[in-house]
Amino acid sequence: MGPQLEPVIPDPRLPERVDVVVIGGGIIGAATALELAERGIAVALCEKGEIAAEQSSRNWGWVRKMKRDPRELPLIVESLRLWNGLDARVGAETGFRRTGILYACDSEEKVEGYRGWLDYARPYQLDTRILSAAETAAILPGAKQAFKGGFYTASDGRAEPQRATTAIARAAQARGAKIFTSCAVRSIETAAGRVSGVMTEKGAIGCSSVVLAGGAWSSLFCGNLGIRLPQLKVQNSVLRTEPLEGDLPACNVSVGHYAFRKRLDGGYSVSDGSTNRVDIVPDSFRNFGIFLPALKAEWRSLSLRFGARFFEEWGWKRRWSADEVTPFEQVRVLDPKPDVAGLQTALRRLAADFPAFAKAKVAQHWAGLMDVTPDAVPVISPVDALPGLIIATGFSGHGFGIGPGAGKLVADLVANTTPVVDPKDFRFSRFSDGTKMQVIAGF
Repeated sequence: MGPQLEPVIPDPRLPERVDVVVIGGGIIGAATALELAERGIAVALCEKGEIAAEQSSRNWGWVRKMKRDPRELPLIVESLRLWNGLDARVGAETGFRRTGILYACDSEEKVEGYRGWLDYARPYQLDTRILSAAETAAILPGAKQAFKGGFYTASDGRAEPQRATTAIARAAQARGAKIFTSCAVRSIETAAGRVSGVMTEKGAIGCSSVVLAGGAWSSLFCGNLGIRLPQLKVQNSVLRTEPLEGDLPACNVSVGHYAFRKRLDGGYSVSDGSTNRVDIVPDSFRNFGIFLPALKAEWRSLSLRFGARFFEEWGWKRRWSADEVTPFEQVRVLDPKPDVAGLQTALRRLAADFPAFAKAKVAQHWAGLMDVTPDAVPVISPVDALPGLIIATGFSGHGFGIGPGAGKLVADLVANTTPVVDPKDFRFSRFSDGTKMQVIAGF
């Protein structure tokens, strides 16, 4: 099972009408609902399962500017600003701390490989820098490995995925947002060629705008509307340790074949930092051409697998009417089996470099499915074919850290106000207007 979450108590009954319906209760949907509610815009958030039950509670918990695709940098800079005051804003502990993030390098070649990214960071005056071997050792207490150097951003940090999204959702609810769990949206209703409402499994809600923040489910939902959203799922696994004593780094650390961060409870989240599992599913063939550049750029970090998930997704309905049970009701939570063997290998490698981890007791393993686009950049955009629909999905493993900023940008688009950042690179039409899919490997 996935991480334990404190449930968000849903509102008792559907409203007849709101201004905006948000589909999806991950961090993007919750942050959008909070922004809209704070602006006095009537909003209902509908989640087919529980708030944050999928990737929003299963990710590493890193909040980083460094190694971002340069197209995302303006949005993550804004997001870090919002994270800084988020606890006070929502009246709860999200776990956000500016502890720094370090990519430690075991070779001079790897150190040099990071220098090119500094050209992207320079216009934003980021504090990212290359560390010498001595500087790296100074911020890695307890390390047995003598690293050759590192890539470090002191102002980056971490937050708690099992706390942050639910805290944001409760704050949205306190400001007037209506939240409904176990309430799948089946379809979008239209009138005069634009959004007029949604039909959920519990009834209809009238609205003039819909925000689709459905994560890994967004492409399937769009397909039922006749809208092609190229998207695939990528699996990553994480283990959680019991509280661990010892002289250990305070910052988040990645060494390539493992990554770790300290948790608020004194334990650590650990993952294989270099390999993501990709199940071959029917959408793999439907989207093969547009994803080919990404496959060529990232093949070293992908582990392809053909198995039961292919046949499971083959059996999902791809078209349905508003009165039919949908795949979203049949599978409330995506809960893939974690790669326990891979996590054990990562923990052994970690303990070889940091002997204090040899005493670590594993409390839990889990896995999550990231929603990935062909260029690994999210879609945050209106859809020309259906006025009133805004898509906010495809965050490609970056959604947790960028979530507060993304929610603000989505709210700007809904309210038709000046966007907090230029949304051009996030436009949905880039998949159909001849734009070349540019994948910046490693970011």
